Amino acid sequence: MKKNMGTLDKSIRIIVAVIIASLYFTKVISGTLAIVLLIFAAVFIVTSFTSFCPLYTFIGLNTRKKV
Repeated sequence: MKKNMGTLDKSIRIIVAVIIASLYFTKVISGTLAIVLLIFAAVFIVTSFTSFCPLYTFIGLNTRKKV
């Protein structure tokens, strides 16, 4: 599993996940929409910590800087 996510990409994903979680826990979002968004948030967190996005591999995208 080759890392394909840059720092900015990971940061944005974590921020979005935190916002979604905040909206859920403050009961701004609920129901099916909340469940779907929480799943996206979980995927964002996992991909951010592993620095690997399977979708990026599929479409040939790499946001990680070459050293």
